[in-house]
Amino acid sequence: MRWSTAFAACFIVSAQPVILELDPPIQGIKLADLRDTFDEVHNGHAHEAIDIIEPRGTPVHAVVPGTIQKLFLSKPGGNTIYQFDEAGVYCYYYAHLDRYADGLREGQRVERGDVIGYVGSTGNADANTPHLHFAIFELGPEGQWWKGKPIDPYASLVEAVKRTP
Repeated sequence: MRWSTAFAACFIVSAQPVILELDPPIQGIKLADLRDTFDEVHNGHAHEAIDIIEPRGTPVHAVVPGTIQKLFLSKPGGNTIYQFDEAGVYCYYYAHLDRYADGLREGQRVERGDVIGYVGSTGNADANTPHLHFAIFELGPEGQWWKGKPIDPYASLVEAVKRTP
């Protein structure tokens, strides 16, 4: 195989999207509600997430079973949730939340579909455009979400919506 063919083959393999088995974070969303914004630049930084526009107060659901690792109020993300999957391989990040579900706490076990928060526009989000900023990070062996490898959630969300009756 020539170098250019080998290079192209590697590029094609590495360009395949990661598809994770998850449920939609918003019940009732349609494919038309999803737009891949992962590679866009927002506020001078790589977005590395998808924004799902929904009315303020729309319930946000855990996409997989796991643990609420961190509840955090940040300047860019506002009210945020870091949820680890059961195996501790992936972190699911929910941001710009209006508020958390009543009683939600760090270390809490959640099941797929549990309400964990509500869509909002906290942090640096436009107050007139409430949305869920949803991201996925592949965790390293240390489990440090802030050092996780960003995974484009679009393909996984498309598959989740297609599976939803």
